[in-house]
Amino acid sequence: MKTRIDSPIGPIVLAATSSGLTHACFESRPQSVHSAPEAKDPDARKHLDAACQVLFEYFEGERSGFDDLVLAPEGTSFQQRVWRALRSLPYGRTTTYGQVARRIRQPSAVRAVGLANGRNPIPIIVPCHRVIGANGSLTGYGGGLDRKAWLLRHEGVH
Repeated sequence: MKTRIDSPIGPIVLAATSSGLTHACFESRPQSVHSAPEAKDPDARKHLDAACQVLFEYFEGERSGFDDLVLAPEGTSFQQRVWRALRSLPYGRTTTYGQVARRIRQPSAVRAVGLANGRNPIPIIVPCHRVIGANGSLTGYGGGLDRKAWLLRHEGVH
């Protein structure tokens, strides 16, 4: 099941199944959003409604975490580990790819962490925008560096 919301940084397409939220992609991002057939699935609708509400609260500055959402992104076991580590990143703070690699106990997997970060199907909620280069620079972001900078400013990171 899918829905689209408007945000201060552009439209976001959300998708969910009965298992949880599977995607929250910027509409301009060239990533296909797969979801279950558009049948009336009350569990998928519940996950979409919850995601819409928390994103609205986030953009209004009323929310700093998304722990109450049920997520069901598809990915390899390594990607899942990286995405879990990203979910633990505090609001308003940044980290580096190397620090994430150390957090998942694979310190030499910095590039693989970067690739998993780039394949994150639920940006903002799985806060890949909080990962920056070792030198403090804003590095790649699937939604574009302008959006990454906006999100970090929104969270008070300068």
